[in-house]
Amino acid sequence: MTAVADAFDWGLLEPAGRAGSVVSDDRILDAMVELESAHLAAWSSLIDVENTATLDATALDRDALLRESRRSGVPVVGLAQALRQQGGTLVHQGMTSQDVVDSALMMVSRDALTGARDALRAAGRVFAALAREHRGTPFAVRTLSQEAETTTLGAVIGGWLDVVSSAVETVDVAEFPLQLGGAVGDGEAFARLAGRPDAAAILRRRISAALGLADPGRAWHTDRSPVLAVARAAASICSAGGRVGRDLALLARDGVATPLHGGASSAMPHKKNPVDAVLLVANGLRVSGPVAVLQVASLSYDARPAGEWHAEWQAWRETLRLAAESASLLQNAADDLVIQARRAPATTTTAPRGAREVDAAIARFERLREGDRS
Repeated sequence: MTAVADAFDWGLLEPAGRAGSVVSDDRILDAMVELESAHLAAWSSLIDVENTATLDATALDRDALLRESRRSGVPVVGLAQALRQQGGTLVHQGMTSQDVVDSALMMVSRDALTGARDALRAAGRVFAALAREHRGTPFAVRTLSQEAETTTLGAVIGGWLDVVSSAVETVDVAEFPLQLGGAVGDGEAFARLAGRPDAAAILRRRISAALGLADPGRAWHTDRSPVLAVARAAASICSAGGRVGRDLALLARDGVATPLHGGASSAMPHKKNPVDAVLLVANGLRVSGPVAVLQVASLSYDARPAGEWHAEWQAWRETLRLAAESASLLQNAADDLVIQARRAPATTTTAPRGAREVDAAIARFERLREGDRS
């Protein structure tokens, strides 16, 4: 393996970039090779040919892949050539570049959003505990930036818990389907090469099972609704983080809720900035750009459009990157949160204002499935 010289983005302007490394080029390349490996095994079995070759992503020449990617306009042409040197002529047989890119990005999407879900759940548990603790803490809220009425801090935190629950629910309904259609999406190459009309359906079933992807029972080359569903889940995480981040920044300004470990200022050493809150808001604002690209690119045409599909790659990856970062930031912000407001003494049996909303938010969060999406 050779190192790619002059890496473009190593995180200088991406303070929370480490969490986003789950969608790095290396992870995407690994997913592409995993897809090719699963296809090779399924294809060899289907046509009854023994193939014991192992495809190894670590042995690939990254610089050679970049050169061929620039020449071909897609990363898969050079990849398939290199992998055939490892696994023989059956590698990539019947597939097209879009099969590999779309399926790999779906694998990365599944892993990134599952990890983000875990972080959201961790943040939600903290918010649930704080909402209970401050169920009766009086708090003056604002509407249209002006002081409105007094509710409770628990009700405010219950609102955070609600947007976290909504983001988790959006992830839970997202599906991550395999893409497998061949040159123009009709699967004809598989049928012709295997000598059986059901070859594409069999391969989809076997490969999706091997990779842990959904079997869509079809190719979705120009139906980009699966991509938009993933983007919607990623954007919901960024929106939830941004919503909570705005409140955290304002509460830190007023001294109500502050980070235990704030960020430094280059000019004012006395400051302790709510860094997680600031970055959460920034990610909530940034995600609209790549989501808009994916929405526009979904107006596809032909069996593969000239430019629309290509425009998706980085936009798709960016939505996942921002979602992974936001979930990590939100978990850290929750763990680092210090509430300064004093709780009111329990002097009455009457439930405090907003108590029903607090209880409902907690109950909704606790109904969410624990652990993974299965």
